[in-house]
Amino acid sequence: MEYKQKNDNALVDMIDIHKYFGSVQVLRGIDFHVDRQEIVGLLGDNGAGKSTLIKVLTGYHSLTRGQIFFDDEAVKINSPHDARELGIETVHQDLALVPLMSIARNFWLGQEPTYEIGPFSFLDKKKMASESIRALADVGIHIRDSEETVGNMSGGERQSVAIGRAVYFGKKLLILDEPTSALSVGETQKVLDYTIAAKEKGMSVIFITHNIRHVYEVADRFTIIERGHKLGDFHKSEVSENEVADMIVTGQIPERLRLYHEENGDVA
Repeated sequence: MEYKQKNDNALVDMIDIHKYFGSVQVLRGIDFHVDRQEIVGLLGDNGAGKSTLIKVLTGYHSLTRGQIFFDDEAVKINSPHDARELGIETVHQDLALVPLMSIARNFWLGQEPTYEIGPFSFLDKKKMASESIRALADVGIHIRDSEETVGNMSGGERQSVAIGRAVYFGKKLLILDEPTSALSVGETQKVLDYTIAAKEKGMSVIFITHNIRHVYEVADRFTIIERGHKLGDFHKSEVSENEVADMIVTGQIPERLRLYHEENGDVA
């Protein structure tokens, strides 16, 4: 089957996404898009299919049927490496940081700058230190010492390093998986601020969470998934925080929204 991109301004356009595990149908024809420089809250109850959809986008799961467009090109994402090469960075709940390494080493992990002396290569530790401090400051993250061990940092500080790293290395899409889970009120607000800063730097963001209040503060739009289907897309300007929460719990769209969204193809 030949697919065409549906959303002209989309950085990501996932069309008719199906994913089966044997006879179990986890995703059933979902359309999901993220526009350029947009924050989308991807929401749904446990088992709705959010994680599976994101794992398809990031190459952890293969498609059963459907098509993904990224930056106006039809793409096949067969591995997490493919996703990173396209410019997709995922900040997982458990984070991809090494606790015993410094902030600078974690910031540059896998992309360390080097310099040559004769036939030998050495880590450019001076650049790693100065650039990590500057890059994190650019998105409002101020660290005490780039040589501080990540294991001594709070959960919110670790999230900030992971987000700042994604912004610095020119990623186009940032996926945040439960980024405020188990954080204090102050740390949560900082992570929300960094999310907005990433958007202001030109990135698009997918924000996955069970905390509606947090995502409602920063998202431009909400996509709600229910039992492998998309319930609908809703802009923040048209729907309240309570309505978003009620749709997740009940699987029902408020009557005042249903007719409009049915006419525009935004609901199942």
